[in-house]
Amino acid sequence: MAVEAGVSRGTVSRVVNGSLEVSPRALKAVQEAIQKLGYVPNQAARSLVTRRSDTVLLVVSESEARVFGEPFFGSLVRGLSQELSTTSLQLQLMMASTARQHDRVEQLVRNGHVDGVALISLHGDDPLPRNLVAAGAPVALNGRPMSDIGAVPYVDADNLSGAKAATEYLYQQGRRRIATITGPQDMAAGIDRLSGYRSALRGRRGGARLVAQGDFGQASGEAAMRELLEKDPQVDAVFAASDLMAAGALRALRTAGRRVPDDVAVIGFDDSDIARNIDPTLTSVAQPVGQMGRELAKLLIAQIREPETRLSPVILPTELVTRESA
Repeated sequence: MAVEAGVSRGTVSRVVNGSLEVSPRALKAVQEAIQKLGYVPNQAARSLVTRRSDTVLLVVSESEARVFGEPFFGSLVRGLSQELSTTSLQLQLMMASTARQHDRVEQLVRNGHVDGVALISLHGDDPLPRNLVAAGAPVALNGRPMSDIGAVPYVDADNLSGAKAATEYLYQQGRRRIATITGPQDMAAGIDRLSGYRSALRGRRGGARLVAQGDFGQASGEAAMRELLEKDPQVDAVFAASDLMAAGALRALRTAGRRVPDDVAVIGFDDSDIARNIDPTLTSVAQPVGQMGRELAKLLIAQIREPETRLSPVILPTELVTRESA
């Protein structure tokens, strides 16, 4: 096989045994040789030697309906999978929104069935990251943790700056009764986007502080927009902390007979496909979700390669994309 791939026996051994210390070029050459020669490694024997499962577990603390129904999660998983595809690591997905599901995740780690865990969409002071670290697993988070969990690295977008830029844009367009539909306040993204909205209006004459809470989903955005119209029928702009909530707000405004953007301007957050396909097209804060997934994978790969390494948080920039709704 080494002759077929044009590499040393040691390189072949490292690839077969799942080592990450192989260049992409050598990895491709050995993989092509394996396919051509029909070689099938004994996974059980290899695991005994390497003490690795070649599996990364992606844990999402949400329901299946949300994970498979909201575009954010699909984009993040694609980015993570693309980065892992350059290694021998494979991805396993698990939803874990209950204590029983959390126990299952911890059992998989303790039994050595996964080499690392990526955690997405944590709520509140979730003990799962601390428990996994205590069990000896490399862990990386998507989203700033809500509490001190030690040196666990994370990836996030600059939610505060993105929300601030969106709200400032509305103010610069002459809007003065600017409302917001928040994300969940037990998640850092929800808290930071509300903070950005408030920061943009702080000290500005005429800036309204109209706040209704949502859960990032479309139905909550529609209900929150109805609530805001009841609080202040003169509301002339709304920043929604997700595109799905903005889509719900557009529906509520249409039902109430309000024109967008003539009567009420609307801005979302994510710059998902929804923003480009809805009518009117949605001004939105773009966050690089695919890149977030890739960076999340890099944090795990680095820890698997060097277990004692200390990694800093990765904060990615956001950008306001203007369209018809504001």
